[in-house]
Amino acid sequence: MEFLRASYTEVWTRSAHLPLVQFADRTRAIASTGLDLAGVTEPPAELWDALRGFDSIVSWYGANRPEFREAVRDFPFTFHTALPPDTGMHAADVYLSQVGGKPGGFPRIHYDVPRQDFVVIHPFSGSRRKNWPLENFRTLATQLEQDCPVHWCRGPEDPPLPGAVEIDDLYQLARWFAQARLFIGNDSGVTHLAAAVGTPVLAFFGPTDPAVWAPRGPNVKIGLFSTESFSGLPGN
Repeated sequence: MEFLRASYTEVWTRSAHLPLVQFADRTRAIASTGLDLAGVTEPPAELWDALRGFDSIVSWYGANRPEFREAVRDFPFTFHTALPPDTGMHAADVYLSQVGGKPGGFPRIHYDVPRQDFVVIHPFSGSRRKNWPLENFRTLATQLEQDCPVHWCRGPEDPPLPGAVEIDDLYQLARWFAQARLFIGNDSGVTHLAAAVGTPVLAFFGPTDPAVWAPRGPNVKIGLFSTESFSGLPGN
């Protein structure tokens, strides 16, 4: 999104993601604008007034909803697909190409915080199929605890995990990750967040393709597993 920055830039997205958008002049939750109602029912008049104020609107929202695109046809929308095509290209390169960026880049969030001696484990994701078995995480945590403290974390929609750290604000969660010696997790948005702050990451992938979805960065290692067996930890 930073490639699209203009003299004045607004970003409309999910409310949970707003704290991560530090470069924009203004951020708004999509649900608060009424944009999600376009093509479904009549949105508030304030929405049309807001859209008329933009010279250009780049949207990943509504790209696959013909009724939405019809509802906003009179406004300067450019639509991009929200999911990468089945070409094997890394998702980051797909999104960069959509906005004029060069392939090979990766997101970065900068924090001026000192690295501390602890490990963070987030053993969940948006799909149970993508989760390395919890007992495997526990075994790995036991080994790591011989050397340094291990902190577990969970999100507001994750299963219960006694003693886990819960930080709902994604910007503050990323700041905490930036202080960790190591982050361990599955194929999830939270794992990408840890990689974006430069923390060393060990990410476990099962049914999804790491060539497309793996976090990017110089300190990222990938472990592969299947439902039958786990291929082993990547080398140091």
